[in-house]
Amino acid sequence: MIHLDIPGLGPIELRFLVCDYSGTLSVDGVLVPGIERYLSMASQLLDVHIITADTHGKARDQLAKVNATVHILEGDLHDAVKVDYITSLGAEYCIALGNGNNDIGMLRAARIGVMVLLEEGCSSAAMQSADIVVRSAADAIDLVLNPNRLKATLRC
Repeated sequence: MIHLDIPGLGPIELRFLVCDYSGTLSVDGVLVPGIERYLSMASQLLDVHIITADTHGKARDQLAKVNATVHILEGDLHDAVKVDYITSLGAEYCIALGNGNNDIGMLRAARIGVMVLLEEGCSSAAMQSADIVVRSAADAIDLVLNPNRLKATLRC
């Protein structure tokens, strides 16, 4: 759990890190090198959840050694399912990472939404929905591991 008091936003309590997989933690379905270590460090502070449409069909294998709950989406309306997922956790306690159109609602609903820009790019709507934009999932998780960075970025 992470407690923050951000000037202009007030107290924040983070309990969950909720990540999209494709284009956020992986490129072409393969985990970004070194991200397992970052997820492991984050899991010492927060309950880590990875929710994905699994575009490339590699998520379960790639995440086998990661200390996280992995949820593979089925059917349609993934944007709404992701919002429902973090709402069931308690969206006010979530920091969410995503990059695509199906992450827009999740980024908006989470207490802190972080848009990750990897090689696969991001949707401009996802960028506009996020509180913070970073270059990689490692940079996003560094915000969790060094909460004063969140404070510096989000203070009013």
